[in-house]
Amino acid sequence: MTTVVELLRSFAASDDREEADRCSMLRLAQELEHPFSREETYAHFTASAFVVDDEGTRVCLVSHVKLGRLLQPGGHLESTDLSLEAAAMREAREETSLELAFHPTAPRPFDLDIHRIPERPGEPAHWHLDVRYLLVGRGDPCEGAAWYTLGEAGDESVARLAAKTIRLGTPGQG
Repeated sequence: MTTVVELLRSFAASDDREEADRCSMLRLAQELEHPFSREETYAHFTASAFVVDDEGTRVCLVSHVKLGRLLQPGGHLESTDLSLEAAAMREAREETSLELAFHPTAPRPFDLDIHRIPERPGEPAHWHLDVRYLLVGRGDPCEGAAWYTLGEAGDESVARLAAKTIRLGTPGQG
């Protein structure tokens, strides 16, 4: 937990909403008994990856069956994940089958977001404290994932990630 607290303390938010999420995440990291466990029913940390191609013109999004939305790959931490970065990379590999690397100039993490997960059978509504990383992907995505023009697919959250990525520039520009 100390590592995530340090990570959150040093993160530079890009706007007021992200700063509010950062402050809430910092508080919850210290208050929740098991902040990285999905068994924590109020809220828990998740990790995701916004995957762009080498040119920075396309993003690989996943069709999320349970939520019925196009989202960046990501999910819950597993006991084998050594860090949030490792969890984001694992989730992106599992959900896209792409060859992946961290974006060479993007901050780590790239983005923070708190979002509500609706109630489902056997699972109460809860909050995901999502720590997001920018990755560069190569290859053809597996079934359930696809390349989309950057900024033209996904919801408001994906649009915010796309705008941040466009401001950063292509992976080769630094």
